[in-house]
Amino acid sequence: MARTPSTMLELGTPAPDFRLPDFNGKQVALSDFTEPPALLVMFICNHCPFVKHIRHELARLRRDYRPEDLAVVAINPNDVVAYPADSAEAMAREAREVGYTFPYLLDASQEVAKAYRAACTPDFYLFGPDRRLVYRGQLDDSRPGNDVPVTGRDLRAAIDAVLRRAPVPADQRPSIGCNIKWKPGNEPEYYGRAS
Repeated sequence: MARTPSTMLELGTPAPDFRLPDFNGKQVALSDFTEPPALLVMFICNHCPFVKHIRHELARLRRDYRPEDLAVVAINPNDVVAYPADSAEAMAREAREVGYTFPYLLDASQEVAKAYRAACTPDFYLFGPDRRLVYRGQLDDSRPGNDVPVTGRDLRAAIDAVLRRAPVPADQRPSIGCNIKWKPGNEPEYYGRAS
């Protein structure tokens, strides 16, 4: 199981724009999430063991915060031709089975993943009320096989700080996961290098 770290996009970066279809074809855009003070953008997929390990916590995290406080959107950046387990149909099944109540979008061109400098699944980006990046990093210390409980501690602490209008600590640990499955020839220049 390959372990790829997130690139740790610079704090303060404005949320890159997106307009992507969900698994039913409904278009969802960054501009749809203007009201809540916190916005969480997650890059996930269906088949990655790292995402499978935390998927129930992702569903629980959405349920634990009021929609008026936290907007959540997940984006699948993988090449679905080479990895059909990440197809729109499989995304719909995954959302039903796990209980995802947030939009789960397909980045077929992989341009949104590049705009966020995403490198792995899962990769988490939390934006404050001004939609500038305040947290990027791990959900918590749990990984497949390390026997650490999945709690969402790190990400939840950052969300709670935004909601209290308190500073989010800048000492943040990279997320670790499967590398994004880039289409042949589409691998970004930053890929494989932490910044």
